[in-house]
Amino acid sequence: MEEIEAKGTKKIANYLLNYSTLLGMLIIGAFIIYGYKNGLFTSTETFRDFIVSFGIWAPIIFIFIQIVQVIIPILPGAISCVVGIIIFGPWIGLLYNYIGICIGSIIVFLLAQKYGKPFVRRIVGKKSFEKYIGWVSKGNTFDKIFAYAIFFPIAPDDLLCYIAGLTKMKLQKFIVIILLGKPLSITIYSLGLTALLQYLIGFIK
Repeated sequence: MEEIEAKGTKKIANYLLNYSTLLGMLIIGAFIIYGYKNGLFTSTETFRDFIVSFGIWAPIIFIFIQIVQVIIPILPGAISCVVGIIIFGPWIGLLYNYIGICIGSIIVFLLAQKYGKPFVRRIVGKKSFEKYIGWVSKGNTFDKIFAYAIFFPIAPDDLLCYIAGLTKMKLQKFIVIILLGKPLSITIYSLGLTALLQYLIGFIK
């Protein structure tokens, strides 16, 4: 009896997870359509003005967008990191970048783990999928490659998070790599590119 109840509970949980994922994807899809129609992803100024317009809710909206851009690459991550610094300042902006990207990376891993190769192929595209799917069979070697890629911005981190979800890597290990590895790459993107942008603006003036 207890076994039947446990199976029933698990089945309900799976239904809720599937419907929640579908609802989340629909919300993300609607936001992406809105963003493209209003030029949010083609203009840094438009994107910044959109975030600032939410007032006290701006941090939450920004973190949400950072999460979305990890799950579905609607704009280059470097751009959103720079906008975070411009809007919130170097340290708070860096914190919001870190929170959003880490949460998005964990969600990506769980989605890949739950829905498998067909789902990942649709999200990342056939060409990218075929290029990196061979890494799944590398076992512990992949774990090391993944850790290096996360620590240093030398590879498509978000895509590799999807691939990691297809391996035997444990969620706990993935989270540790993300939490410890992301600060350096995010700092390089956030502060480094912001400084470069300011230098170029000053040089042009």
